[in-house]
Amino acid sequence: MDLSKILAITQIAISALLVLAILLQQRGAGSSAIMGGSSASYYTKRGFEKVLFVAIIILATLFLVAAVFSMITATRF
Repeated sequence: MDLSKILAITQIAISALLVLAILLQQRGAGSSAIMGGSSASYYTKRGFEKVLFVAIIILATLFLVAAVFSMITATRF
């Protein structure tokens, strides 16, 4: 396998994990403001929700790095 195929497979895997992590987030966190409710409800992320939040940030960063690296290698090879 060459580097471009490895990067493509890596991007697909990271994007699938990112979509899964986003879909696992709690729904309706910001929907009260849309319907006219108070937006003053602040809560701290705990447990699995916090792990999921950090995982989404890490996966998004990895996806961005892989995309930039893929663009750089595409121009060289």
